[in-house]
Amino acid sequence: MLLHAAGNEITEKAVTATLAGAGVDVDAARVKALCASLAGVDIADAMTQAVAAPAAAAPAAAASSSDAPAEAEEEEEEDEEAGFDGLGSLFG
Repeated sequence: MLLHAAGNEITEKAVTATLAGAGVDVDAARVKALCASLAGVDIADAMTQAVAAPAAAAPAAAASSSDAPAEAEEEEEEDEEAGFDGLGSLFG
């Protein structure tokens, strides 16, 4: 996305230079696979679709979360109690 935003072509050389500039150890095989997978992809269109997908899923998640608070409270209580079980063994 950084290369796209800067108006640069997404090539192995450009991706490698960007990652190296960020201090990342570059794996040439992964860079090659990334560039191959992005060949022919309209990055702007893909970014638009990726941003729209979570927004479409939000109403469905909100509708199913009405039971979630009660379940979450029960799980928290169980988790808190489980954490103290092993503390007694620390103090003999």
